[in-house]
Amino acid sequence: MIIEQVRTTDKQTRPWRLPAAVACVSAVVFLLARPHLVDDTFITLAYARNLAFHGHWGLLADATSNSATSPANVLALAALTFVVRDAVVAAGVLYVLCQVALVLALRRLGTALPRWFPVLAFAALTVNPLLLSSIGLEVALGAAVLAWLAVFAAERRPLAFGLTAGALALVRLDLLIFAVVLGFSLRSGRALLGAALVALPWFAFSWVVLGAAVPDTFVIKTLQGAQRTWGDWTFANGPLFYARTSPWTAALSFLPLLAVPFAFRRSPALRPFALLALGGAVYHFAYVLLTVPPYHWYYGPGITTATIFACAWLSGRLATGVVLAVVGASVIAYAAPGLPREFAPLTSNYASTAKYAEIGRDLHALAGSRVVGSAGEIGVLAYTCGCAIVDVFADRGLLPAAIDARGAGDRWVRAALRVDYAFFDFDVRPRRPDLVLRRLPSPPPDALAHWTLDAPTLGKQELYLVPS
Repeated sequence: MIIEQVRTTDKQTRPWRLPAAVACVSAVVFLLARPHLVDDTFITLAYARNLAFHGHWGLLADATSNSATSPANVLALAALTFVVRDAVVAAGVLYVLCQVALVLALRRLGTALPRWFPVLAFAALTVNPLLLSSIGLEVALGAAVLAWLAVFAAERRPLAFGLTAGALALVRLDLLIFAVVLGFSLRSGRALLGAALVALPWFAFSWVVLGAAVPDTFVIKTLQGAQRTWGDWTFANGPLFYARTSPWTAALSFLPLLAVPFAFRRSPALRPFALLALGGAVYHFAYVLLTVPPYHWYYGPGITTATIFACAWLSGRLATGVVLAVVGASVIAYAAPGLPREFAPLTSNYASTAKYAEIGRDLHALAGSRVVGSAGEIGVLAYTCGCAIVDVFADRGLLPAAIDARGAGDRWVRAALRVDYAFFDFDVRPRRPDLVLRRLPSPPPDALAHWTLDAPTLGKQELYLVPS
Protein backbone atom coordinates (compact mmCIF):
# COMPACT_ATOMS: atom_id res chain seq x y z
CA MET A 1 0.00 0.00 0.00
CA ILE A 2 2.80 2.42 0.91
CA ILE A 3 4.71 1.51 -2.26
CA GLU A 4 1.60 2.16 -4.35
CA GLN A 5 1.16 5.59 -2.73
CA VAL A 6 4.78 6.46 -3.51
CA ARG A 7 4.29 5.47 -7.13
CA THR A 8 1.13 7.56 -7.36
CA THR A 9 2.88 10.59 -5.84
CA ASP A 10 5.78 10.14 -8.25
CA LYS A 11 3.40 10.12 -11.20
CA GLN A 12 1.74 13.29 -9.95
CA THR A 13 5.02 15.18 -9.57
CA ARG A 14 6.74 13.81 -12.67
CA PRO A 15 5.17 16.30 -15.12
CA TRP A 16 6.94 19.16 -13.31
CA ARG A 17 10.39 17.66 -13.49
CA LEU A 18 10.93 18.66 -17.10
CA PRO A 19 9.87 22.33 -16.76
CA ALA A 20 11.86 22.61 -13.52
CA ALA A 21 14.97 21.24 -15.20
CA VAL A 22 14.42 23.51 -18.20
CA ALA A 23 14.11 26.53 -15.90
CA CYS A 24 17.37 25.71 -14.12
CA VAL A 25 19.32 25.11 -17.33
CA SER A 26 17.89 28.24 -18.95
CA ALA A 27 18.85 30.36 -15.95
CA VAL A 28 22.45 29.15 -16.23
CA VAL A 29 22.44 29.83 -19.98
CA PHE A 30 21.24 33.39 -19.42
CA LEU A 31 23.95 33.99 -16.82
CA LEU A 32 26.52 32.87 -19.40
CA ALA A 33 24.96 35.05 -22.10
CA ARG A 34 24.50 38.13 -19.91
CA PRO A 35 27.94 39.65 -20.69
CA HIS A 36 27.39 39.47 -24.46
CA LEU A 37 23.77 40.57 -24.90
CA VAL A 38 23.85 42.38 -28.26
CA ASP A 39 23.32 46.11 -28.65
CA ASP A 40 19.74 45.90 -29.95
CA THR A 41 18.74 44.02 -26.81
CA PHE A 42 19.46 47.15 -24.80
CA ILE A 43 17.15 49.21 -27.00
CA THR A 44 14.35 46.91 -25.81
CA LEU A 45 15.61 47.02 -22.22
CA ALA A 46 15.71 50.83 -22.27
CA TYR A 47 12.07 50.90 -23.45
CA ALA A 48 11.10 48.42 -20.74
CA ARG A 49 12.88 50.37 -18.00
CA ASN A 50 11.32 53.68 -19.05
CA LEU A 51 7.87 52.11 -19.15
CA ALA A 52 8.30 50.32 -15.80
CA PHE A 53 9.66 53.30 -13.86
CA HIS A 54 8.21 56.30 -15.70
CA GLY A 55 5.14 55.04 -17.58
CA HIS A 56 6.81 56.33 -20.71
CA TRP A 57 7.12 54.70 -24.15
CA GLY A 58 10.48 55.67 -25.59
CA LEU A 59 14.13 54.78 -25.92
CA LEU A 60 15.08 57.94 -23.99
CA ALA A 61 13.45 59.01 -20.75
CA ASP A 62 12.62 62.48 -22.08
CA ALA A 63 11.25 61.72 -25.57
CA THR A 64 8.57 59.47 -27.04
CA SER A 65 9.66 57.10 -29.80
CA ASN A 66 8.23 54.00 -31.50
CA SER A 67 11.30 52.02 -32.53
CA ALA A 68 10.64 48.95 -30.35
CA THR A 69 9.93 46.19 -32.88
CA SER A 70 8.21 43.93 -30.33
CA PRO A 71 5.55 45.64 -28.19
CA ALA A 72 4.84 42.35 -26.40
CA ASN A 73 8.49 41.93 -25.44
CA VAL A 74 8.66 45.47 -24.06
CA LEU A 75 5.38 45.08 -22.14
CA ALA A 76 6.42 41.74 -20.62
CA LEU A 77 9.87 43.05 -19.70
CA ALA A 78 8.39 46.24 -18.23
CA ALA A 79 6.03 44.25 -16.01
CA LEU A 80 8.89 42.08 -14.78
CA THR A 81 11.19 45.09 -14.38
CA PHE A 82 8.59 46.79 -12.19
CA VAL A 83 8.76 43.75 -9.89
CA VAL A 84 12.49 42.91 -9.92
CA ARG A 85 13.65 46.55 -10.38
CA ASP A 86 16.29 45.68 -12.98
CA ALA A 87 15.60 45.32 -16.70
CA VAL A 88 18.50 42.92 -17.33
CA VAL A 89 17.31 40.62 -14.54
CA ALA A 90 13.82 40.87 -16.02
CA ALA A 91 15.22 39.74 -19.36
CA GLY A 92 16.64 36.66 -17.64
CA VAL A 93 13.33 35.87 -15.94
CA LEU A 94 11.41 36.28 -19.20
CA TYR A 95 13.90 34.06 -21.05
CA VAL A 96 13.43 31.28 -18.47
CA LEU A 97 9.63 31.59 -18.61
CA CYS A 98 9.66 31.46 -22.42
CA GLN A 99 11.87 28.37 -22.43
CA VAL A 100 9.54 26.59 -20.01
CA ALA A 101 6.45 27.60 -22.01
CA LEU A 102 8.11 26.35 -25.21
CA VAL A 103 8.95 22.94 -23.76
CA LEU A 104 5.46 22.50 -22.30
CA ALA A 105 3.98 23.24 -25.72
CA LEU A 106 6.34 20.81 -27.46
CA ARG A 107 5.49 18.08 -24.94
CA ARG A 108 1.80 18.59 -25.62
CA LEU A 109 2.34 18.76 -29.37
CA GLY A 110 4.59 15.70 -29.57
CA THR A 111 2.47 13.05 -27.85
CA ALA A 112 2.86 10.76 -30.88
CA LEU A 113 6.66 11.10 -30.79
CA PRO A 114 9.24 9.52 -28.47
CA ARG A 115 9.08 10.90 -24.93
CA TRP A 116 12.52 12.50 -25.21
CA PHE A 117 11.51 14.74 -28.15
CA PRO A 118 10.85 17.90 -26.05
CA VAL A 119 14.19 17.50 -24.28
CA LEU A 120 15.98 16.98 -27.59
CA ALA A 121 14.36 20.06 -29.13
CA PHE A 122 15.07 22.16 -26.04
CA ALA A 123 18.76 21.18 -26.12
CA ALA A 124 19.12 21.86 -29.84
CA LEU A 125 17.42 25.25 -29.60
CA THR A 126 19.20 26.37 -26.43
CA VAL A 127 22.74 25.79 -27.72
CA ASN A 128 22.19 26.99 -31.29
CA PRO A 129 24.81 29.77 -31.67
CA LEU A 130 22.48 32.17 -33.47
CA LEU A 131 19.70 31.73 -30.91
CA LEU A 132 22.21 32.14 -28.08
CA SER A 133 23.24 35.40 -29.74
CA SER A 134 19.60 36.57 -29.76
CA ILE A 135 18.84 36.18 -26.04
CA GLY A 136 17.10 39.29 -24.72
CA LEU A 137 15.41 40.04 -28.02
CA GLU A 138 11.95 38.77 -28.94
CA VAL A 139 13.17 35.49 -30.47
CA ALA A 140 12.58 33.32 -27.38
CA LEU A 141 9.17 34.91 -26.74
CA GLY A 142 8.23 34.37 -30.37
CA ALA A 143 9.30 30.73 -30.21
CA ALA A 144 7.12 30.07 -27.16
CA VAL A 145 4.05 31.74 -28.70
CA LEU A 146 4.62 29.95 -32.02
CA ALA A 147 4.76 26.58 -30.28
CA TRP A 148 1.45 27.19 -28.53
CA LEU A 149 -0.04 28.45 -31.79
CA ALA A 150 0.89 25.08 -33.32
CA VAL A 151 -0.71 23.29 -30.36
CA PHE A 152 -4.03 25.07 -30.80
CA ALA A 153 -3.95 24.55 -34.58
CA ALA A 154 -3.35 20.81 -34.12
CA GLU A 155 -6.12 20.59 -31.51
CA ARG A 156 -8.43 22.60 -33.79
CA ARG A 157 -9.31 25.21 -31.18
CA PRO A 158 -10.00 28.29 -33.30
CA LEU A 159 -10.64 30.82 -30.53
CA ALA A 160 -7.51 29.85 -28.59
CA PHE A 161 -5.62 29.87 -31.89
CA GLY A 162 -6.88 33.37 -32.67
CA LEU A 163 -6.03 34.76 -29.24
CA THR A 164 -2.54 33.31 -29.57
CA ALA A 165 -2.20 34.70 -33.10
CA GLY A 166 -3.07 38.14 -31.72
CA ALA A 167 -0.32 37.77 -29.13
CA LEU A 168 2.03 36.67 -31.91
CA ALA A 169 1.27 39.87 -33.84
CA LEU A 170 2.35 41.85 -30.78
CA VAL A 171 5.59 39.87 -30.55
CA ARG A 172 6.40 40.71 -34.17
CA LEU A 173 3.82 41.68 -36.74
CA ASP A 174 5.62 39.74 -39.48
CA LEU A 175 5.22 36.48 -37.49
CA LEU A 176 1.59 36.44 -38.61
CA ILE A 177 2.94 34.61 -41.66
CA PHE A 178 3.11 31.53 -39.41
CA ALA A 179 -0.48 32.07 -38.27
CA VAL A 180 -1.64 32.06 -41.89
CA VAL A 181 0.22 28.81 -42.65
CA LEU A 182 -0.81 27.03 -39.44
CA GLY A 183 -4.40 28.25 -39.43
CA PHE A 184 -5.22 27.80 -43.10
CA SER A 185 -7.28 24.67 -42.42
CA LEU A 186 -9.26 26.25 -39.56
CA ARG A 187 -10.91 29.01 -41.62
CA SER A 188 -12.88 30.15 -38.61
CA GLY A 189 -14.35 33.52 -37.79
CA ARG A 190 -13.61 32.81 -34.14
CA ALA A 191 -9.90 32.73 -34.93
CA LEU A 192 -10.09 36.14 -36.57
CA LEU A 193 -12.16 37.47 -33.68
CA GLY A 194 -9.66 36.21 -31.12
CA ALA A 195 -6.73 37.75 -32.99
CA ALA A 196 -8.53 41.08 -33.30
CA LEU A 197 -9.45 41.15 -29.60
CA VAL A 198 -5.80 40.83 -28.58
CA ALA A 199 -3.96 42.79 -31.27
CA LEU A 200 -6.24 45.62 -32.42
CA PRO A 201 -6.34 47.62 -29.16
CA TRP A 202 -2.56 47.96 -29.12
CA PHE A 203 -2.22 48.78 -32.82
CA ALA A 204 -5.02 51.36 -32.58
CA PHE A 205 -3.27 52.96 -29.60
CA SER A 206 0.07 52.90 -31.40
CA TRP A 207 -1.44 54.36 -34.58
CA VAL A 208 -3.14 57.29 -32.87
CA VAL A 209 -0.96 58.01 -29.82
CA LEU A 210 2.50 56.89 -30.98
CA GLY A 211 1.97 58.11 -34.54
CA ALA A 212 2.23 54.76 -36.38
CA ALA A 213 0.59 51.36 -36.06
CA VAL A 214 3.70 49.58 -37.34
CA PRO A 215 6.89 50.32 -35.38
CA ASP A 216 9.33 52.75 -36.97
CA THR A 217 11.87 49.96 -37.36
CA PHE A 218 10.06 48.86 -40.54
CA VAL A 219 11.01 52.14 -42.20
CA ILE A 220 14.47 52.26 -40.63
CA LYS A 221 15.55 48.70 -41.41
CA THR A 222 14.08 48.42 -44.91
CA LEU A 223 15.58 51.81 -45.76
CA GLN A 224 18.98 50.45 -44.71
CA GLY A 225 18.48 47.68 -47.24
CA ALA A 226 17.36 50.07 -49.97
CA GLN A 227 20.32 52.37 -49.34
CA ARG A 228 22.73 49.41 -49.15
CA THR A 229 24.18 50.50 -45.84
CA TRP A 230 25.63 46.98 -45.53
CA GLY A 231 27.07 47.08 -49.04
CA ASP A 232 26.24 43.89 -50.95
CA TRP A 233 25.18 42.02 -47.81
CA THR A 234 21.45 41.36 -47.45
CA PHE A 235 19.27 38.82 -45.69
CA ALA A 236 19.61 36.53 -48.72
CA ASN A 237 23.40 36.09 -48.47
CA GLY A 238 23.71 36.99 -44.79
CA PRO A 239 24.89 33.54 -43.66
CA LEU A 240 28.01 34.08 -45.77
CA PHE A 241 28.60 37.40 -44.00
CA TYR A 242 28.90 35.60 -40.67
CA ALA A 243 30.77 32.64 -42.15
CA ARG A 244 33.65 34.94 -43.16
CA THR A 245 34.83 35.27 -39.56
CA SER A 246 33.03 32.39 -37.80
CA PRO A 247 32.63 29.55 -40.33
CA TRP A 248 31.92 26.74 -37.85
CA THR A 249 29.63 28.87 -35.73
CA ALA A 250 27.68 29.99 -38.80
CA ALA A 251 27.45 26.40 -40.09
CA LEU A 252 26.09 25.13 -36.76
CA SER A 253 23.63 28.03 -36.62
CA PHE A 254 22.09 27.51 -40.04
CA LEU A 255 22.43 23.70 -40.23
CA PRO A 256 18.79 23.05 -39.14
CA LEU A 257 17.55 24.78 -42.31
CA LEU A 258 18.72 21.73 -44.28
CA ALA A 259 15.81 19.76 -42.80
CA VAL A 260 13.14 22.07 -44.25
CA PRO A 261 12.81 20.28 -47.66
CA PHE A 262 11.85 17.08 -45.81
CA ALA A 263 8.86 18.90 -44.30
CA PHE A 264 6.97 18.22 -47.53
CA ARG A 265 6.75 14.52 -46.62
CA ARG A 266 3.28 13.40 -45.55
CA SER A 267 3.21 12.08 -41.99
CA PRO A 268 0.31 12.66 -39.57
CA ALA A 269 2.61 12.65 -36.53
CA LEU A 270 4.88 15.25 -38.11
CA ARG A 271 2.20 17.46 -39.68
CA PRO A 272 2.19 20.30 -37.08
CA PHE A 273 6.00 20.37 -37.07
CA ALA A 274 6.13 20.31 -40.85
CA LEU A 275 3.73 23.27 -40.99
CA LEU A 276 5.98 25.18 -38.61
CA ALA A 277 8.97 24.49 -40.86
CA LEU A 278 7.04 25.49 -43.99
CA GLY A 279 5.92 28.68 -42.25
CA GLY A 280 9.58 29.36 -41.55
CA ALA A 281 10.40 28.89 -45.22
CA VAL A 282 7.70 31.39 -46.26
CA TYR A 283 8.92 33.80 -43.58
CA HIS A 284 12.49 33.46 -44.85
CA PHE A 285 11.42 34.11 -48.45
CA ALA A 286 9.48 37.23 -47.40
CA TYR A 287 12.61 38.63 -45.77
CA VAL A 288 14.63 37.88 -48.88
CA LEU A 289 12.13 39.98 -50.86
CA LEU A 290 12.44 42.84 -48.35
CA THR A 291 16.24 42.93 -48.95
CA VAL A 292 16.85 44.01 -45.36
CA PRO A 293 20.35 43.82 -43.84
CA PRO A 294 21.36 40.44 -42.37
CA TYR A 295 20.81 41.15 -38.68
CA HIS A 296 21.29 37.70 -37.19
CA TRP A 297 18.10 37.63 -35.11
CA TYR A 298 16.02 38.00 -38.28
CA TYR A 299 16.89 34.37 -38.98
CA GLY A 300 15.69 33.30 -35.52
CA PRO A 301 12.09 32.26 -36.34
CA GLY A 302 13.12 30.21 -39.37
CA ILE A 303 15.94 28.47 -37.50
CA THR A 304 13.70 27.83 -34.49
CA THR A 305 10.93 26.17 -36.48
CA ALA A 306 13.38 24.23 -38.64
CA THR A 307 15.11 22.94 -35.50
CA ILE A 308 11.83 21.83 -33.94
CA PHE A 309 10.87 19.99 -37.12
CA ALA A 310 14.32 18.40 -37.43
CA CYS A 311 14.16 17.11 -33.85
CA ALA A 312 10.65 15.70 -34.42
CA TRP A 313 11.73 14.08 -37.67
CA LEU A 314 14.97 12.66 -36.22
CA SER A 315 13.63 11.64 -32.82
CA GLY A 316 14.13 7.93 -33.50
CA ARG A 317 16.83 6.30 -31.38
CA LEU A 318 19.50 6.18 -34.10
CA ALA A 319 18.78 9.57 -35.65
CA THR A 320 18.74 11.22 -32.22
CA GLY A 321 22.49 10.71 -32.11
CA VAL A 322 22.86 13.09 -35.06
CA VAL A 323 21.06 15.86 -33.17
CA LEU A 324 23.06 15.18 -30.01
CA ALA A 325 26.30 15.39 -32.01
CA VAL A 326 25.27 18.82 -33.30
CA VAL A 327 24.34 19.88 -29.77
CA GLY A 328 27.74 18.76 -28.48
CA ALA A 329 29.55 20.57 -31.29
CA SER A 330 27.59 23.75 -30.53
CA VAL A 331 28.52 23.58 -26.85
CA ILE A 332 32.20 23.13 -27.73
CA ALA A 333 32.09 26.01 -30.23
CA TYR A 334 30.47 28.30 -27.67
CA ALA A 335 32.96 27.47 -24.91
CA ALA A 336 36.08 27.46 -27.14
CA PRO A 337 37.01 31.17 -26.67
CA GLY A 338 36.67 30.78 -22.91
CA LEU A 339 33.86 31.57 -20.48
CA PRO A 340 32.39 34.01 -19.94
CA ARG A 341 32.50 35.11 -23.56
CA GLU A 342 33.11 38.76 -24.43
CA PHE A 343 31.11 38.58 -27.68
CA ALA A 344 28.04 36.67 -28.75
CA PRO A 345 28.79 33.74 -31.09
CA LEU A 346 27.32 35.78 -33.97
CA THR A 347 27.45 39.56 -33.82
CA SER A 348 27.53 42.56 -36.13
CA ASN A 349 28.26 45.11 -33.39
CA TYR A 350 31.28 47.41 -33.48
CA ALA A 351 32.23 46.67 -29.87
CA SER A 352 31.46 44.37 -26.98
CA THR A 353 28.68 45.11 -24.53
CA ALA A 354 31.27 45.73 -21.81
CA LYS A 355 33.11 48.26 -23.97
CA TYR A 356 29.93 50.12 -24.85
CA ALA A 357 28.94 50.17 -21.17
CA GLU A 358 32.32 51.73 -20.37
CA ILE A 359 31.81 54.36 -23.08
CA GLY A 360 28.29 55.03 -21.78
CA ARG A 361 29.62 55.71 -18.28
CA ASP A 362 32.30 58.01 -19.72
CA LEU A 363 29.66 59.88 -21.74
CA HIS A 364 27.58 60.37 -18.62
CA ALA A 365 30.46 62.31 -17.11
CA LEU A 366 31.48 64.11 -20.32
CA ALA A 367 28.09 65.08 -21.75
CA GLY A 368 26.07 65.95 -18.70
CA SER A 369 22.81 67.50 -19.92
CA ARG A 370 24.07 67.99 -23.48
CA VAL A 371 22.62 66.05 -26.44
CA VAL A 372 24.97 63.51 -28.06
CA GLY A 373 24.66 62.32 -31.64
CA SER A 374 25.01 58.54 -32.03
CA ALA A 375 27.58 56.88 -34.27
CA GLY A 376 25.16 54.14 -35.32
CA GLU A 377 24.75 51.81 -32.32
CA ILE A 378 22.71 53.30 -29.55
CA GLY A 379 21.36 50.50 -27.32
CA VAL A 380 23.98 50.02 -24.60
CA LEU A 381 24.99 53.69 -24.69
CA ALA A 382 21.40 54.87 -24.14
CA TYR A 383 20.93 52.30 -21.38
CA THR A 384 24.12 53.14 -19.46
CA CYS A 385 24.72 56.83 -20.23
CA GLY A 386 21.62 58.37 -18.71
CA CYS A 387 22.04 61.19 -21.22
CA ALA A 388 20.21 62.23 -24.38
CA ILE A 389 21.96 60.22 -27.10
CA VAL A 390 20.06 60.49 -30.37
CA ASP A 391 19.64 58.96 -33.79
CA VAL A 392 16.60 57.91 -35.82
CA PHE A 393 15.75 55.20 -33.24
CA ALA A 394 15.43 57.78 -30.46
CA ASP A 395 14.64 61.11 -32.14
CA ARG A 396 11.40 61.15 -34.11
CA GLY A 397 12.38 64.49 -35.60
CA LEU A 398 14.72 62.49 -37.85
CA LEU A 399 11.96 60.14 -38.99
CA PRO A 400 10.16 62.30 -41.64
CA ALA A 401 13.27 62.27 -43.85
CA ALA A 402 13.49 58.48 -43.47
CA ILE A 403 9.79 58.08 -44.35
CA ASP A 404 10.20 60.23 -47.46
CA ALA A 405 13.29 58.30 -48.53
CA ARG A 406 11.58 54.93 -47.97
CA GLY A 407 8.56 55.92 -50.07
CA ALA A 408 10.55 57.50 -52.89
CA GLY A 409 10.05 55.76 -56.22
CA ASP A 410 7.32 53.33 -55.07
CA ARG A 411 3.81 54.73 -54.95
CA TRP A 412 2.36 51.67 -53.18
CA VAL A 413 4.89 51.88 -50.36
CA ARG A 414 4.36 55.64 -50.20
CA ALA A 415 0.58 55.16 -49.95
CA ALA A 416 0.95 52.54 -47.20
CA LEU A 417 3.28 54.81 -45.23
CA ARG A 418 0.86 57.69 -45.61
CA VAL A 419 -1.85 55.59 -43.95
CA ASP A 420 0.45 54.21 -41.25
CA TYR A 421 1.72 57.69 -40.31
CA ALA A 422 -1.64 59.44 -40.64
CA PHE A 423 -1.44 60.64 -37.01
CA PHE A 424 2.29 61.33 -36.97
CA ASP A 425 3.43 64.88 -36.25
CA PHE A 426 5.61 65.69 -39.25
CA ASP A 427 6.32 69.14 -37.83
CA VAL A 428 8.43 67.79 -34.98
CA ARG A 429 11.98 69.11 -35.30
CA PRO A 430 15.14 67.02 -34.84
CA ARG A 431 17.08 67.57 -31.64
CA ARG A 432 20.32 69.39 -32.35
CA PRO A 433 23.30 67.48 -30.90
CA ASP A 434 25.82 69.45 -28.90
CA LEU A 435 28.34 66.62 -29.20
CA VAL A 436 28.71 63.87 -31.79
CA LEU A 437 30.25 60.40 -31.75
CA ARG A 438 32.16 59.60 -34.93
CA ARG A 439 34.15 56.60 -36.15
CA LEU A 440 37.14 58.13 -37.95
CA PRO A 441 40.40 56.76 -39.39
CA SER A 442 42.51 59.50 -37.77
CA PRO A 443 42.12 61.76 -34.72
CA PRO A 444 40.24 65.02 -35.36
CA PRO A 445 41.86 68.15 -33.88
CA ASP A 446 38.84 68.95 -31.71
CA ALA A 447 38.35 65.50 -30.18
CA LEU A 448 37.09 65.59 -26.60
CA ALA A 449 37.46 61.86 -25.96
CA HIS A 450 38.61 58.73 -27.78
CA TRP A 451 37.89 55.00 -27.52
CA THR A 452 39.16 52.03 -29.52
CA LEU A 453 36.47 49.64 -30.71
CA ASP A 454 37.33 46.07 -31.64
CA ALA A 455 34.93 43.33 -32.73
CA PRO A 456 35.40 39.96 -34.46
CA THR A 457 33.17 40.75 -37.45
CA LEU A 458 34.00 44.42 -38.08
CA GLY A 459 37.58 44.62 -36.78
CA LYS A 460 39.23 47.58 -35.04
CA GLN A 461 37.94 51.15 -35.35
CA GLU A 462 38.49 54.42 -33.50
CA LEU A 463 35.56 56.29 -31.95
CA TYR A 464 35.82 60.00 -31.10
CA LEU A 465 33.59 62.43 -29.26
CA VAL A 466 33.66 65.80 -31.02
CA PRO A 467 31.70 69.06 -30.85
CA SER A 468 28.74 69.18 -33.21
